[in-house]
Amino acid sequence: MNITFNELRDIKDRLPDGSIHRIAKELDLNVETVWNYFGGYSHTDGKPMGVHMEEGPGGGIVSLDDTRILDIAKRMLQEQA
Repeated sequence: MNITFNELRDIKDRLPDGSIHRIAKELDLNVETVWNYFGGYSHTDGKPMGVHMEEGPGGGIVSLDDTRILDIAKRMLQEQA
């Protein structure tokens, strides 16, 4: 799946407090892995999740091999609406 970096960051920014930790717990992942998924690549303890970035419009194009984190984030946004 492809999404712009700006769209991915917007989703992360709209998540309620504590969502990154909830996603990590639900998927049994390291919290830093979830941060890295959303573009926080400075978290050295995070594991790769099939996120590939290319320069382009909207902050660049992000190609996601695994959408589980994004799917849960979108579900959380729908629940808060």
